[in-house]
Amino acid sequence: MTAPPSPPELRQLALQALMQPDPTQKVAITQKIRGLNAIFSIASDQHFQAPDGLPGCPTRPELRSHLDVPKRSPFTTEGLAALLHAVTHIEFNAINLALDAIWRFGGMPDAYYLDWLQVAVEEAQHFSLLRAHLQTMGYDYGDFPAHTGLWDMTAKTSNDVLARMALVPRTLEARGLDATPPMQAKLRKVATPHALRAVEILDIILRDEIGHVAIGNHWYRYLCTQRGIDPIAHYARLAAHYGAPSIKGPLNLEARRSAGFEEAELALLCGQSR
Repeated sequence: MTAPPSPPELRQLALQALMQPDPTQKVAITQKIRGLNAIFSIASDQHFQAPDGLPGCPTRPELRSHLDVPKRSPFTTEGLAALLHAVTHIEFNAINLALDAIWRFGGMPDAYYLDWLQVAVEEAQHFSLLRAHLQTMGYDYGDFPAHTGLWDMTAKTSNDVLARMALVPRTLEARGLDATPPMQAKLRKVATPHALRAVEILDIILRDEIGHVAIGNHWYRYLCTQRGIDPIAHYARLAAHYGAPSIKGPLNLEARRSAGFEEAELALLCGQSR
């Protein structure tokens, strides 16, 4: 009698999705992993060696420094598409960073890996919504140059899960909480059907991103408690050490509170953003 096959393992599944360069396939694999959650195992106690070629990315868009990505007016069709393409690229990178958070870091509770799987699935949904909307405008993901800022910090923090939680979800992704309402206000002024549909998609993204930042806050504080570290004082040290971008106001205080930022930290951030 043959032994039953071993159940699929979540962290290796996440690595397979992370390595996939085709955006459509990356989304499909990520969604498929979620469908396996009743049967997969989680090898939380294992350390895996990083393979070459992370993350899997398509040949387009052309990647440039953020200083070399041209700014366009959203009051033109091409300019609106370029703006939405930039957000689409952020969401593509966000799929990768969620998958990387699952695959890369051992020694965490099972709930950590399940939280980041939920993030990966929702980021895949965001990417798909934005890409489909770009396609209705006659464009597609890859048609404009893009920058690598979100993944750059993901790579910098590859050796410390605490630094990753501090500086990717609760710093870079939290900037999206601040940036989304002004972007929506600008799109409402554009007032074309494509711009107003983008406002609706951004509503979905903002709602979900509050939850993603909350997950980052939760696991950052969990790790600080585990290591006996003051989370506010240590955040400042991490931001300086890793060269985290400066905080720019105005801050979306309501969204940040919903995402688990404490008043003492918000007061410091408000002071830094002036």
